[in-house]
Amino acid sequence: MGYRFFEFEVARTRRVSPSVQRVTFRGAAPGGLAEFASGGRDQRFKLFFPQPGQDLANVPVEAGENWYARWRAMDPSVRALMRTYTVREQRRELGEVDVDFAVHLSPGPAAAWALHCLAGDRITALGPSEADNAGIDFRPPPETDWILLAGDESALPAVAGILEWISPATPVRAWIEVAHCDGVQALHTWADAEITWLVRGRGPSLTHAVSGARLPDGTPYAWIGGEAGEVRRLRRHLVGAAPDARAFDRKRVTFTGYWRRGATEEELLAELYAGSAAAQSARA
Repeated sequence: MGYRFFEFEVARTRRVSPSVQRVTFRGAAPGGLAEFASGGRDQRFKLFFPQPGQDLANVPVEAGENWYARWRAMDPSVRALMRTYTVREQRRELGEVDVDFAVHLSPGPAAAWALHCLAGDRITALGPSEADNAGIDFRPPPETDWILLAGDESALPAVAGILEWISPATPVRAWIEVAHCDGVQALHTWADAEITWLVRGRGPSLTHAVSGARLPDGTPYAWIGGEAGEVRRLRRHLVGAAPDARAFDRKRVTFTGYWRRGATEEELLAELYAGSAAAQSARA
């Protein structure tokens, strides 16, 4: 599986922008993050938040293949609240991991925890113990000439990690949508990257911005992340056969719905679990 449970401890916090709170974690015990092996790029992992009145998150004892079914079978009133996040940066020499939390006017329980946590607070993570793991989706196929990236602020940590990972001088066109002008961040990359920032409600959406852009020649690879509806629209534009579509090879487009308007992560996971169970039953 390449994943196991880790105990994180808050080292410090920092407000990166009005809509992003960064929490820096270290191991809750000496050497506690020595086996945490982020593969960079869009490395995702799980964080488990304690319920009100709990000091530690209530999670399954082991991170085997059936951990999700065991977590789901627990009493919802006592089991830990689970959310998926991206490793913004891991500093192995310091034993630290940064995680960026998107915060809004009415923050959910995970964002509220990030806003109010203090140094020394503990949280449980299900993270990679092998650098090449299933939590990495950004995998450009061979013979890729240039890369397209598009996402909103929920995908910004992944986009930042991808930009840092891409080989020097690789042509990149990136579009990032944020809620406010002061959500724009300085992103480091050695790639030949052209980054376009979009402010929600003050210009084109991600799909309209990409559809109106002139793209480089050659064989592309696209990575899209963000609100599920917008991700679907942009993917249809890239792989569709309509006259105004880009006609990308479907195998060269990776897409991830980080959130869906009007739905919680628990609801999305329940739908995914139900769909997976139905597929298994159909194959039986």
